[in-house]
Amino acid sequence: MLTEAIKATADQLGYISVPEKENINFAEEIVKLKKEKNAVLLAHYYQEPAIQDIADFVGDSLALSQKAAQVDADIILFAGVHFMAETAKIINPKKKVILPDFNAGCSLAEAAPAKEFKEFVEAHPDHTVITYINSSAEVKAYTDITVTSSNALKIVNSLPKEEKIIFAPDRNLGRYIMKETGRDMLLWDGACVVHEAFSMNKLLELHKEYPQAQIIAHPESEMHLLQTASFVGSTAALLKHVKEDKSDQYIVATEAGILHKMKQAVPGKTLIPAPSKEDNTCACSECAFMKMNTMQKVYNCLKYEYPEVQVTEEIRIKAAKAIQKMFDLS
Repeated sequence: MLTEAIKATADQLGYISVPEKENINFAEEIVKLKKEKNAVLLAHYYQEPAIQDIADFVGDSLALSQKAAQVDADIILFAGVHFMAETAKIINPKKKVILPDFNAGCSLAEAAPAKEFKEFVEAHPDHTVITYINSSAEVKAYTDITVTSSNALKIVNSLPKEEKIIFAPDRNLGRYIMKETGRDMLLWDGACVVHEAFSMNKLLELHKEYPQAQIIAHPESEMHLLQTASFVGSTAALLKHVKEDKSDQYIVATEAGILHKMKQAVPGKTLIPAPSKEDNTCACSECAFMKMNTMQKVYNCLKYEYPEVQVTEEIRIKAAKAIQKMFDLS
């Protein structure tokens, strides 16, 4: 969980306003600043469309981690949430990593406080600790292998059958992996609020309206929803599926931000966001943390090179080992 000091700093920066009389074209100014400062803008699929459109690279957690390890830039501007920017800093300790809004957290990362997680790991010393990338740097420091939804199945399957495993922090992804691999893992009890927000009743009603539509879902979703899906995969896998599959209608059960890239990739297909339990404007499930980043905040962040993400060297070295193990096994 973010400290109060960090939150206060984030509040100070996050709402710096650009005078209206300047009438700034944020997209144009961000492009200029990137060139002037030798900066690269990495954005997650769940960011607002305008941010995705000006990013140098858009991807899911695995692809963004891999890209962060490859970039040749002085500054990495990460349009995502806090743990993603932390991961970029762990991989690139000599580069400046900045995040548009430090308050952009993650329900999964916050579900595993470092102190409690350390105690849990120490209570099970004979277990290999596998942690989803949606976790803090401190939690990664107590981890043997970091995974993403793109590679978790492959990595778990690569371990000996008799190896005992702790999987954290997402119980839904953990249960999905257990079902697919036949492994018995010790699960941390965390969940993504976005992927637990889908309404089964509304989904079934929606499917009656679109009986030919495939239901496709992210494995962070609850098991009863996954059982209705024709295809289950990471954000990148879902995008790849709609590109390559022959169907022309899909109900998409993941954060609605992915629909922007999907629509660009398959403009002739019908893409429908899976309905949320909440009564909101889009009737879909959105990550409030991801949507905290705006074009103005991206501009402010790059202009002032602030707020900057820092990770202590002790934690960074330990966390980097778990991330490198992921790269090796991927």
